[in-house]
Amino acid sequence: MSELNQRYDVVVIGGGAAGLSGALALARARRSVLVVDAGSPRNAPASHAHNYLGREGIPPLELLAIGRAEAADYGAETVRGEVVSATRLPDGGFRVVQADGGVTEARRLLVTTGIVDELPPVDGLTERWGKEVLHCPYCHGYEVRDRPVGILALSPMAVHQALLWRQWTDDVVLFRHEQADFGDEEYEQLAARGISVVDGTVTGLEVADDRLTGVRLAGGTVIPREAVVVQPRFTARSAVLESLGLAPTEMLMGDHVVGSYIAADPSGATDVPGVWVAGNVANLMEQVVGAAAAGLKAASMINMDLVSEDTRRAVDARRAPFSAEAERLVTERVLGDRRHGLQEIR
Repeated sequence: MSELNQRYDVVVIGGGAAGLSGALALARARRSVLVVDAGSPRNAPASHAHNYLGREGIPPLELLAIGRAEAADYGAETVRGEVVSATRLPDGGFRVVQADGGVTEARRLLVTTGIVDELPPVDGLTERWGKEVLHCPYCHGYEVRDRPVGILALSPMAVHQALLWRQWTDDVVLFRHEQADFGDEEYEQLAARGISVVDGTVTGLEVADDRLTGVRLAGGTVIPREAVVVQPRFTARSAVLESLGLAPTEMLMGDHVVGSYIAADPSGATDVPGVWVAGNVANLMEQVVGAAAAGLKAASMINMDLVSEDTRRAVDARRAPFSAEAERLVTERVLGDRRHGLQEIR
């Protein structure tokens, strides 16, 4: 992309559900909108998106294609690219720079860059991620109902995960892996729900005919499983925001760090005036429908902020002629007084 001369009301960085929802709302508010999309949505490995009312089970990439088309119908532009930095301009706007050198300007920014799921170094997890390696029961639990599910303990939340997934199947095995031993009360809860605990380090997954068949332990034992649940580290894609001085905040569950996010108020407004965030970059637990709702909320607040700025400018412009006329009259009065004084001296 060559340098763009046009200045947009809003540049949306990130073309997922949050970004496109925001772009749609802003375009319908008759704002000029540019969406810069790197084309790497977090849920791309998944075959279907769930719990999106009216679009239940839709493939994630199809949902985004529909969203881009809907936003375009109202004038929003979308380009493929990666934004590497943004800087604040003296007038309060922003200069946005892409990896290919493309540059544009915006009065406001909506950043919806999402998060990266960082998986532990266990053989096979990355390859099966979004297929049989899962993390969210509300996203995928129904699809593996009544099937053998394994929970890979990666944090103190492992017992909670096992109890939660037990809602979808009565065949749950909790692999303690490298976690400290559980307490007596936790073991009692697991036993009461019929959840088995397997000691030993998990070294990899067994796959046959492109299907997960089991979990392999360090000693070579394979426990048959058809799905494995892991808790990734959820790391905010925050490079652009960091270039504006917004550092990510660690998210804790107990004393365990589960990820990072960019702090914002309930509307998505950050500590940098003119910059909003929405979706997983601000809320690690947000599902697709929630991310879309957050994008809409942020967009409405951005438009209101722009309305306020437009009004201030209009008032200043309206006052300007009167100010100029007042200055002219004062100048004439002063000059007149000076001429009158000279005449009296003479």
